Amino acid sequence: MLQTMWTLFTGRTGFFLGLLGEHLKISLIAIAIAILLGGAVGILISEFQRSAKPTLSVINFLYTIPSISMLGFLIPFSGIGNATAVIALTVYALLPMVRNTHTGIANVDPAILEAAEGMGSTRLQILWKVKLPLAMPVIMSGIRSMATMTIALAGIASFIGAGGLGVAIYRGITTNNAAMTMVGSLLIALLALLVDALLGFVEKRMRRRSAGAKRAKRALAVLAVLVCAGIVVTAILPGRHKDTIHIATKPMTEQYILGEMLDILIEQDTDLNVELTQGVGGGTSNIQPAMESGEFDLYPEYTGTGWNMVLKEDGLYTEDLFDKMQQAYNDTLDMRWVGMYGFNNTFGLVVRREIAEQYGLETCSDLAAVAGQLTFGAEYDFFEREDGYDALCAAYGLGFKKTVDLDIGLKYQAIDQGKIDAMVIFTTDGQLSVADVKVLEDDKGFYPSYLCGNVVRNGVLEQYPALESILQSLTGSITDEDMACMNYAVEGEGQEPRAVAEGFLRRINRLK
Repeated sequence: MLQTMWTLFTGRTGFFLGLLGEHLKISLIAIAIAILLGGAVGILISEFQRSAKPTLSVINFLYTIPSISMLGFLIPFSGIGNATAVIALTVYALLPMVRNTHTGIANVDPAILEAAEGMGSTRLQILWKVKLPLAMPVIMSGIRSMATMTIALAGIASFIGAGGLGVAIYRGITTNNAAMTMVGSLLIALLALLVDALLGFVEKRMRRRSAGAKRAKRALAVLAVLVCAGIVVTAILPGRHKDTIHIATKPMTEQYILGEMLDILIEQDTDLNVELTQGVGGGTSNIQPAMESGEFDLYPEYTGTGWNMVLKEDGLYTEDLFDKMQQAYNDTLDMRWVGMYGFNNTFGLVVRREIAEQYGLETCSDLAAVAGQLTFGAEYDFFEREDGYDALCAAYGLGFKKTVDLDIGLKYQAIDQGKIDAMVIFTTDGQLSVADVKVLEDDKGFYPSYLCGNVVRNGVLEQYPALESILQSLTGSITDEDMACMNYAVEGEGQEPRAVAEGFLRRINRLK
């Protein structure tokens, strides 16, 4: 494994260093805001003690909210991407910063404060020249623990389409690439240790008491405030490039491949830049709102998902409803479907082969008699979809003993290890061809059609007319077998999604 990790890192150094830079940027912005805001709050509640208890209670409450819940709460207000990640990280970083600042100042010896007051010092002078210098070791301890925690927690940012090393972790899980997951995790750990060591050095300098050390401490304090303010201002000022197409993909291997195809073709055939946000957690439920707010310009979607999840239509989707769906997208969302790839990635139901042989299972209807003895697993959003778990169980009379929520990249490992007995799959899954499972016949025709195509905002097509012809050029270019083979090349053979995308585009003569 170590050799595989090293080979991967040396072969894709630019990729990992880019993610490392993004991770550091997100973390530093959150740390800087927490130092400025948390430090200010800590000082205020120390000066006005009556406000200390309720303030710390509120911050303690926010700290107990699970990170996934926090991100889900923030997305409707700040969208997906770096802004939401920074806000969430800042919220979690506030507690150690506020608490340590308050504790450090509150524990300054009262006799020292009384002596300073007796010498005629003002309240501000006592704060600046007595309280803060004496409290600085405790404050620095809070900054160290807060910074380390923030860097480690920043890995969750990739779930909402933000950058950072969490991208490598999440992509590794999704594409069955354990080495990528391990490299991403190791780099986060090394970054956290490096920052902790650096802050530890600064903390030791803070403990020195000579006149020169005091001047150096004041200079460091001023420099730290300026650096924090500079990081925050720099993060706020940059705007989006007017000639950039923002593409999103779901956390699925085939979507990574499709995203790379779009990136390659758009940058090859136009002067446009592409910003590709891969593997947005929650899929459609997070990408579609971001499309409506203009954060993303296009993404690959599936017709059945668009009908049931986006338009909230009831009933089974069939392709003769496509024109009606296209009209609804245009009228209500100001978007269009452009470039239908040709493959149909619909759902299927599988059970472990030994179970299928034990009970003679051939169809989904056969499963009803034994479902009460089995554990069912699926990705998170399948349990919430209109055409998902509840509808499936109602259609076939299924009642499983237990259900398990799984990341899409872990399902096949779970069923291979016997953690689950049955699961929902996609018919183009790369791992399906090598998994020891039995695909059950959908004998009641429950699963709708899920042809894949691109959903694009109308405003983007009007602004960049060349984009439509590029997307249309991919119409009918990918069969079910093509997609399954490409997925397996990534998940089973360890190839990179971009390399697989390039290989396919070269094969269909679309790569210059």
